Amino acid sequence: MRRTTKPTLLRDVESRLARAVELLGRDDPAAAVVEAEKARSVNGRAGSVREVVGLAYYGVGRWKEALAELKAYRRITGRLDQNHLIADCLRGLGRPDEAVPVADELIRDRAAPAEVKAEAVIVAASALGDQGRYAEALAFLGRAKTKQDFSTPYTLRLWYVRGDILAKAGRAEEAAVEFRKVLRHDVGAFDAAERLAQLGV
Repeated sequence: MRRTTKPTLLRDVESRLARAVELLGRDDPAAAVVEAEKARSVNGRAGSVREVVGLAYYGVGRWKEALAELKAYRRITGRLDQNHLIADCLRGLGRPDEAVPVADELIRDRAAPAEVKAEAVIVAASALGDQGRYAEALAFLGRAKTKQDFSTPYTLRLWYVRGDILAKAGRAEEAAVEFRKVLRHDVGAFDAAERLAQLGV
């Protein structure tokens, strides 16, 4: 950002970007959009600026704009660490077939953290589920290894998505096992309790 911003404007861009990040951390993406857009109006060539603008748009469900910004971030920086969000934007735009290879690219990145890879697995599996490709979705979920006696926020999401796909595939008893795993670690997670009750098994 320092290389692409005029010195007289750098402090303004930095402060607006920091404010946008703070607002995202407070779960206020709408307000973050305002600050991030102002930072972009001063410097739209910095990868960090385009990333935060993309995250803010993603937070308010503006999939098309988020996709454009996150792709710009990837192009400028060469980094794949937001590919899971790019893939999820494609899902949001009704293009799940395009989402899977984008997510897979991140999963294959050895430098990516386990949590980010897990999110990419979730997005790819969900995209396959959107297309009724349940067996492929379950196989994709198998690429993220979890332990039943140990959970993190992303392992709960993995179990929940597996349960959701199994339920859609008509495999109610197996789906119930996954929802029960979620509830065993967090009784208030997602709507797992309601989904389990709906299965009636």
